[in-house]
Amino acid sequence: MKRLHFIVLLGLFFSLLSFSQSAIIRGVILDENNNPINDVNIKASTGEGTATNENGFYELKIPFGKDITIVFTHLNHKRVEAKFNLKNGQELEFNPVMKIEIEQIATVVINTNTRQSVDGVTSISPQMVRTIKGAQPGVENILKTLPGVNISNELSTQYSVRGGNFDENLVYVNEIEIYRPFLIRSGNQEGLSFVNTDLVQNVDFSAGGFQAKFGDKLSSVLDITYRNPVAFGVRTDLSLLGGSVAAEAVSNDGKFSGIAGVRYRDNSLILNNLETEGNVEPVFADAQTYLTYRFSSKFHLNFLGNISLNKYNFEPENRQTNFGTLQEPVALLVFYDGQEKDQYQTYFGAFKANYFASDELTLKVIASAYHTTEQEYFDIFAQYRLGEVNTNIGDENLGEVEFSEGIGSQLTHARNDLDAFIVNAEHRGDYKIDDESTVEWSIKYTHEDIRDRLLEWEVIDSAGFSIRPPNFSSPNLQPYEPFSGPLAAFENVRALNKVQIDRLQAFAQYSKNTTWGNNDVFYNVGVRAHSWTVNGDGIESNSQTVFSPRAQLAIKPDWDKDMLFRVAGGLYYQPPFYRELRDSSGVVQPKVKAQKSFHVVLGNEYSFEIWDRPFKLVTEAYYKGLSNVNPYTLENVRIRYRAKNNAEAYAYGLDMRLNGEFVPGTESWFSFGYLKTEENIENRGYIARPTDQRLKFGALFQDYVPNMPDLKMYLNLVYNTGVPGGSPSYADPYDFQIRLRDYRRADLGVSLELVNPDKTYNSKWKKAFKELSVGFEIYNMFNNQNSITNTWVRDVYSKRQFAIPNFLTPRVFNVRLSARF
Repeated sequence: MKRLHFIVLLGLFFSLLSFSQSAIIRGVILDENNNPINDVNIKASTGEGTATNENGFYELKIPFGKDITIVFTHLNHKRVEAKFNLKNGQELEFNPVMKIEIEQIATVVINTNTRQSVDGVTSISPQMVRTIKGAQPGVENILKTLPGVNISNELSTQYSVRGGNFDENLVYVNEIEIYRPFLIRSGNQEGLSFVNTDLVQNVDFSAGGFQAKFGDKLSSVLDITYRNPVAFGVRTDLSLLGGSVAAEAVSNDGKFSGIAGVRYRDNSLILNNLETEGNVEPVFADAQTYLTYRFSSKFHLNFLGNISLNKYNFEPENRQTNFGTLQEPVALLVFYDGQEKDQYQTYFGAFKANYFASDELTLKVIASAYHTTEQEYFDIFAQYRLGEVNTNIGDENLGEVEFSEGIGSQLTHARNDLDAFIVNAEHRGDYKIDDESTVEWSIKYTHEDIRDRLLEWEVIDSAGFSIRPPNFSSPNLQPYEPFSGPLAAFENVRALNKVQIDRLQAFAQYSKNTTWGNNDVFYNVGVRAHSWTVNGDGIESNSQTVFSPRAQLAIKPDWDKDMLFRVAGGLYYQPPFYRELRDSSGVVQPKVKAQKSFHVVLGNEYSFEIWDRPFKLVTEAYYKGLSNVNPYTLENVRIRYRAKNNAEAYAYGLDMRLNGEFVPGTESWFSFGYLKTEENIENRGYIARPTDQRLKFGALFQDYVPNMPDLKMYLNLVYNTGVPGGSPSYADPYDFQIRLRDYRRADLGVSLELVNPDKTYNSKWKKAFKELSVGFEIYNMFNNQNSITNTWVRDVYSKRQFAIPNFLTPRVFNVRLSARF
């Protein structure tokens, strides 16, 4: 079977094909009074040409990976000339303003590849994000194939980067910071990613060493740009897991444009294939919009809005998990009674005003509000048997538990409610000193109001005896002495918190492009300041302030080989958010300090051609030295902090990614990552952190049939070595350093384009579509048993605790229909 898998992968990887794609430039051309100009002649240096329509809209396809000069001419306006160098499949919006009397800038150079290389940013094609869906569709499905990024739960949109945890990543949409729900503890409960891929124009990702203009987190930045539409259009996607519809439009005068999307997701198809059987109703839906109104060529107003409604109802019935070895197989049988009902609703709205004071000065004001109400209610009674499995081939009881080593029960209860309201007010600005130098700055105020009721307990019974927590004051010496102390739950957390956090943040940074001899040099220096105050009912007020200097330097030598060298680093702080202030007993600790990290990133980019096609090899080595570390444990996707700065840690590693056209006209990549991260808690010595993912291999491969290029496929491969499996409640993590099994997953998608936008059709029904495709997907195509956490069960005879893996999703088939009108 392994040989068959290997042959299948080789066949998918090395199919040689010959179909070319292109990049697209589109936009609206306006005059000085913000009126659209029709009949503008647009001509590319390679011969492609078009003209604007009555709304001033144009769309032009150009070759990718080349320096292309495009000239915009009109009888009554000055000539505009711009240079572009776009990636395969990239879509860029360019909206020039044509003037009558004032001379235009001679040349506008738009080269996204240079900027991204200097900033240490990985850019992902929005078309790729929309095409390659996966079990949890979204940008995160692509991120997991990048080196240094770990997503070990395909039902979750949360990810860790270079040894950090899920709370250490920044997400922006059009410079607006995005927040996540708080209470989710399992990937099964997660809904949709905030980012709606149908609305996306650009996706940029930085895994470390990012600039001062991005906020105070320790690990990464995901910077999303939603597009401003230039014509009417509708996009829809339907599958067995749900669907989405997005519409975009622009007014006749070009002043108003808007894009909106609605998504619905039902994960029943996936969750009903898990090892825990029962009735499950996971329903998630959201509506999102991005609107723009251009009052004039100098003043634009934008609005980003999102409403998300999510419900997860679950009535478990039974579960059987087989583990152990071939010589000593063991099984856990669990029978359940009770149910779980979770729901969370989030509302987000943001206004962003852009004032283009001059060609050099841009001023922005951003105001946003985020409100989430979440509840987590469950009462689940579980009775379990832990025993030996019959392995006699031919026996009618093959695979059944014949001898029980442990018998017990467990009752878990929760009534957790959270209400969070976060408001932001920010001013941003940038000033171009000259064509080579830019200054950027910002000042931002944030108010966080959290109301949290935490009420959860767990009672464990083994062979008729209630197991109490090990730190309980009254010892139980039964059966040698009668026990008269009170009965106590093994775990009991009760807290009511009302917390307010006020933050004031600011940054300033300077960027410059220059030369050193015949070599091009780019550098960026900046500093951030963050001051915050924690107060609330029954909480002693506490204030703290931190400063974060950061810098980047890139050199492009004047060599025959196209190479770029980059170094970045600085101090990165993570002031505590509410979840980091709450300890394991639910009590808020206002004096928790910001975690501190010193970053150094060394990078190299080598661009070259093979088979007359472009390739790029990106290599980065990094080191993080962390202090004031707030230790935590991971339970599926739930993070539980100690709310103490009693540890120090480090992380270092090497990331490599080879990106290019392994198949002509398509983008694919292979990535490798090595990581080691350890922490020292209270000077007891270094142990692996929960995110210590030593080795990572990822691949995103696209292909098509040579004689039938409309039949396409993608293969999404991930292999990760196992992370630490955690420890039982109240246990010392130094005593539990076992690791989960390696994570192996391959998702395959095949689609047939019935309507290709590059072709002309005579059929009437095909003329109604701009794009139309049908296909199918196989998630976890090799049906590998991956695990996310361990369930700890006691053996009543030996008193041992067994680490029983909680397996993730098996092989699942899905069909999909996508269309654009």
